[in-house]
Amino acid sequence: MQTISDVDDGNLTSCGSRFRVLVGVTGSVAALKLPELVSRLLELPGVEVRVVTTAHAMHFYRPEEVSARVYSDKNEWEMWKQRSDPVLHVELRRWADMLLIAPLDANTLAKIASGICDNLLTCVVRAWDMNRPLMFCPAMNTAMWQHPITARQIAMLKEFGYIEVPCIVKKLVCGDEGKGAMAEVSTIVDLVKEHLQMGTVKE
Repeated sequence: MQTISDVDDGNLTSCGSRFRVLVGVTGSVAALKLPELVSRLLELPGVEVRVVTTAHAMHFYRPEEVSARVYSDKNEWEMWKQRSDPVLHVELRRWADMLLIAPLDANTLAKIASGICDNLLTCVVRAWDMNRPLMFCPAMNTAMWQHPITARQIAMLKEFGYIEVPCIVKKLVCGDEGKGAMAEVSTIVDLVKEHLQMGTVKE
């Protein structure tokens, strides 16, 4: 029977009092900041990080630049071969104290709001323990941000109890200037630090 250790050179077992942050990254240009975000999170005392990526997010960064284990859709099916095998999205949900989706693009926002779970990250979200914090950092083109469906979908995630880290106004990579850029890495890390200080580590 295949085990977690067959696909993870660390493991997903409990690490005592460490605060375990699972970072989800989706197909926004802001995924370029993933290596910096992970490095900054790992500077927080007692924090351990794993990453779940969508396929589109991988256009914007190189996994070897990330100082944490990166899981993608293929890992789900490498791990599960028969009924008795562990299911990766469930194991990741059990492992994590917090889920931080940064960036959350328009496509994945729509999927989560609709309950769609067609990749590893959205399966983790759908299986998420609602007693643990889930923070999301929207990032998209200004015109996409201004579409009326976006506000409805953001509101729905907040109704679920998820925590929005609001996007900011800046000149985007596409050349447009306006709201839609992901919050600064320092802002995101400070909010994670607040949860760490509140002692939200699960028993």
